[in-house]
Amino acid sequence: MTTITDPPQGAFRLSMLINDTRYRSYTFQFIALIVLIASAAFLMSNLFANLSAAGLNISYEFLRSPAGYDINQTLVEYTSQSTNARAALVGILNTLLVAFLACVTATVFGVIAGVLRLSNNWLVSKLMSFYVEIFRNIPVLIWIIIIFTIMIAVLPGPRAFRGDDPAASMVFDAIAFTNRGVYIPAPVWGPGSLVVVGAFLLSIVGVFAYRRYATKLLYDTGRLLPMGWPSLAILFVPTLLVYFALGMPIGLEYPELKGFNFSGGIKVGGPLIALWFALSIYTGAFIAENVRAGIQAISKGQTEAAGALGLRSGRIMNLVVLPQALRVIIPPLISQYLNITKNSSLAIAVGYADVTATLGGITLNQTGRAIECVLLLMLFYLTISLSISAIMNVYNNSVKLKER
Repeated sequence: MTTITDPPQGAFRLSMLINDTRYRSYTFQFIALIVLIASAAFLMSNLFANLSAAGLNISYEFLRSPAGYDINQTLVEYTSQSTNARAALVGILNTLLVAFLACVTATVFGVIAGVLRLSNNWLVSKLMSFYVEIFRNIPVLIWIIIIFTIMIAVLPGPRAFRGDDPAASMVFDAIAFTNRGVYIPAPVWGPGSLVVVGAFLLSIVGVFAYRRYATKLLYDTGRLLPMGWPSLAILFVPTLLVYFALGMPIGLEYPELKGFNFSGGIKVGGPLIALWFALSIYTGAFIAENVRAGIQAISKGQTEAAGALGLRSGRIMNLVVLPQALRVIIPPLISQYLNITKNSSLAIAVGYADVTATLGGITLNQTGRAIECVLLLMLFYLTISLSISAIMNVYNNSVKLKER
C-alpha cells in the first residue's frame, strides 16, 4: 500500500516573491507602502523647502503668547491676557458643550418624531411628516440665523425687567429670558456636596441595573415588573435622603438684575441657544427618518405575536420592536452625531466662540499662523469624530444580533 506525501519544500528564493501566489500579494502591498511613504516624504520635504524659502517655519510658540481678546461665554476661567492655548481650550470646551447638548436633544426629538410618524392618528402622523420635510430640506445655517434673530427680536432686554411689562417677568422668580440669553440659578457647592453627587451617580447606575434585571426576569420567567415609578424612585429617593441627611449642602444662587444687566446665576447666551436648538431640530429630522426606517424594518409578525401574548402597544414597542430596530438605527445614528459635531463650526455665524471661532478665527488672524492653526483644528475634529465612532461602535456591537 502506497501513501501520497506532499512534495518536499524547496529553499526560499527571491523569485518566489513574484511567482509564488503565497507571497505575491504581500510583495505588491509592501511595494505600494514604500511608494506611499516616499511620496509623502517628497511632498513634506517640498513643503518645508518652500516654507523656508518664503521665510516661514512651523512653530507653535504663538500658543504661549497672550490672546488679547475677550470671549463672551466660557466654561473655565479666562481673560484677555490669557494665552492663545487657553483661548483654544475655551473654544474646545464650548464646542464639546454644544455638541453634547445637541446630540442628546436631537436624539430625543428624532425618536419621538420617528415613532409618532408611524402613529395611527392621521393628524399626528402628518404633523411629524411636516416637521421632517421642513427641517430636513432647509440648510442648518438658515435655521441658526432664524432662531437667533427671533430671540433678539422677541425677547425683552434686561432693563425691561425693571418695569411692569408682563413679558419681562422672571419664571418662578428664578429664570429670566432676555434677548442676551437665558439666566438660570447656579449651584452653590458646600461641604458634603460631592457625597450627594456621588449618590446621584450611583442612583443612575441603580436605575440601569434595575431595568436590566426586570427585562431579564421578563424574558426568563414571563413575570412583568413595573418600570416607570421604580426607576424614578431609585433615581431620586436615595439622593434626596443623602441631601437632607447632610443638611442640604447644595444651594442655589439666583440671578438678580443689577444696573443694566443680570448678575449671579448662570448665563446661557443667545448664540449658544440658537446653535443648540437649530442643530437639534435639524439633525432630529434625519434621526426621525432613521428611527422610522428601523421600526418598519421589523416584521409585522413580531408585533402581532407580541399582541397575541397580551402585551400592550407600549410594551410591544419597548420590549419587542425597538430592541430589534436598534440594529438598523445605530449605524446611521453615528453619522448624525458626527454631523452635529462638524456642523457646530457654523457657530461663528452667530458669534458663539467655538474652537473654529477662537483657534481657527481670531487667533489665526492675529498671529498669522494659518498652517499651525488649521492643523490643530483638523487634529481636534479628527480626534472627536474617531472617539464618537469608537464609543457608538461599542454600543452597536452590544445590540447587534448575536449568532450561535
